[in-house]
Amino acid sequence: MDILPILSTLKRHKTAAGLIVLQIALTCAIVCNALFLISQRIATINAPSYMPDDELIVLVASGMRKAENPDAQTQADLAALRAIPGVKSAVITNQMPFGESSSNSGVRIDPDENARALAVASDYQPSENWLQTFGLKLKEGRDFTPEEYVNDSVVETQDDPVVPAVILNANLARRLFPNESALGKQLYIYGKRPQRVVGVLEHLIPPSPQPGDGASQYAMIMPIRPSYRDGYYMVRSDAAQRDAVLKAAVDALDKSSAGVKRVVRFQKPLADMRRAYYRQDRSMVWLLGGVCIGLLVVTAFGIVGLASFWVQQRTRMIGTRRALGATRGQILRYFQTENFMLSTLGIVLGMAAAYAISAALMRQYELPLLPLMYLPIGALILWSLGQIAVWGPARRAAALPPVAALRS
Repeated sequence: MDILPILSTLKRHKTAAGLIVLQIALTCAIVCNALFLISQRIATINAPSYMPDDELIVLVASGMRKAENPDAQTQADLAALRAIPGVKSAVITNQMPFGESSSNSGVRIDPDENARALAVASDYQPSENWLQTFGLKLKEGRDFTPEEYVNDSVVETQDDPVVPAVILNANLARRLFPNESALGKQLYIYGKRPQRVVGVLEHLIPPSPQPGDGASQYAMIMPIRPSYRDGYYMVRSDAAQRDAVLKAAVDALDKSSAGVKRVVRFQKPLADMRRAYYRQDRSMVWLLGGVCIGLLVVTAFGIVGLASFWVQQRTRMIGTRRALGATRGQILRYFQTENFMLSTLGIVLGMAAAYAISAALMRQYELPLLPLMYLPIGALILWSLGQIAVWGPARRAAALPPVAALRS
């Protein structure tokens, strides 16, 4: 089709054409970035914890008064929890994924206490059997031996505590010892005494997982036993028995508290904690999705309104073309081509604006730069939207009888 008549017509309607181009450009810029942010949020929500979320429950018991021997009470609690039918394993840990707090420590490979830490890592301190309870896998090395464990109450009283071993996750191992194995290497985390790397985990997420695999994903395991006063009980069972085990675990802790006034102030499956942790991310996905749909609907109505207006303005032109032999298909393609040209100009401007907005967000909020693949996705959406929106007015124009069009 010859586009010169279309260009000539658009020149006579510069304001209306310019407004629809700007509307398409704005929609393209926002939709491209919104789709990218939505995909990021969805990937974050669906990222694996590498733990059996559906099999784990978390409990916190708080004493009404200071216990004389919290370490002994903790061991009694663990024995009671492990005796519950259906329980595979149970541990006490200072923190867990999707929790409300995070404990972090600097990691050095230089014995000088004033040396800069090469990384800051989430510091997990679980009791024995943590590997089975967490459902994690060692990439290399071994688990801690019983002799390597030390109570947190002892560590707190020492200026230079003896913590002989540490297990790293793979991200932290690569950061500290790139291109070589971390096994057997010495680290400095607590005071002047070194900790030897005895194992490397395939995966271990921090308590507050973030997207990506950089500094926010460094984590390690220390052989330090916390007590119930500042720890979380994690119990693993079959998913089908989880709710029954949760109720039995609360009863077991109550019965284990003979002579000690305590209350179980927190009891929740880890899967529920995960859902609560990502609640804002899910809300953001719905919000951005609503923004995209709203913008596309407004843009579609704008295209329909403009096309309908132009059909009314060009009734005599349509009648003349029909009288000269133009078919309905040619009239239909005329308006579709016109819309495609306007959409293309708006999309080109929108792509440039989308990339500029993404660069600004990257500088201000440390967000990743918009991948180029989202630009053609946004373009296809808007091209399709334009053709669908103009279809109705274009069909009405093509259906006008030549005689009636010329009389009007």
